[in-house]
Amino acid sequence: MQRQAPEVTGVSGKVGLVFVSHSAKIAEGLVELAAQMAAGTALAAAGGTDDGGVGTSFDRVAAAIAAVDSGVGVVVLCDLGSAILTAETAKDFLDDAVRERVVIVDAPLVEGAVAAAVEAEGGGDLAAVVSAARSAIGAFATEDRPSVDGGAARVPEGYSRSVTIVNRDGLHARPAAEFVKMANTLDVPVTVNGKDARSLLGIMSMGLVKGNTIELATTSPNGRSAVDALAGLVESGFGEH
Repeated sequence: MQRQAPEVTGVSGKVGLVFVSHSAKIAEGLVELAAQMAAGTALAAAGGTDDGGVGTSFDRVAAAIAAVDSGVGVVVLCDLGSAILTAETAKDFLDDAVRERVVIVDAPLVEGAVAAAVEAEGGGDLAAVVSAARSAIGAFATEDRPSVDGGAARVPEGYSRSVTIVNRDGLHARPAAEFVKMANTLDVPVTVNGKDARSLLGIMSMGLVKGNTIELATTSPNGRSAVDALAGLVESGFGEH
């Protein structure tokens, strides 16, 4: 059977992502979502069966892997157990050199895809993108969640600053991704209500909405400019009105 090449967003040169779902619409929608935060990353949907039904397709998964593989690695995320089996079968049939750079990650599909896409967009290598996808496991657990209004413990030294979310829709996926991208360019650690500012899922798990006051903090004596830069980004509303 001739494989139909999937539609791929993004460009080559970065770790590619494949989303395998029993539903073509879910996989395609996930590509659309991830592309909002990772426009320069190769993303491909491998959803549904060859005849358009609900299920998974070996040929679609294999074609999607080939489409996003630029030689630096491919991360595959799946929705259900049988999708993982299909992906593993497709991987087994790859050439040895290609197979070595394809990793199937057993993590929540949506959260893992978003985290992996942001890491790949930032130029993360295969190991970093895999780690980002796996960070989705348990990322939204409610235990010991810091308050969105400054409930995290104060930093004993360093520098901290409170800032209010002004975006109408809160810190949703796109602005959260911009925030994390900036945090990853800084050379000092910064926290948001006690959570790592470089963790997309950590930031999104707080459910920050318009009007919430957050505390940006660093223990680094040289971290003032980093905190102020992130605070300025939040206060700017990320270009949204």
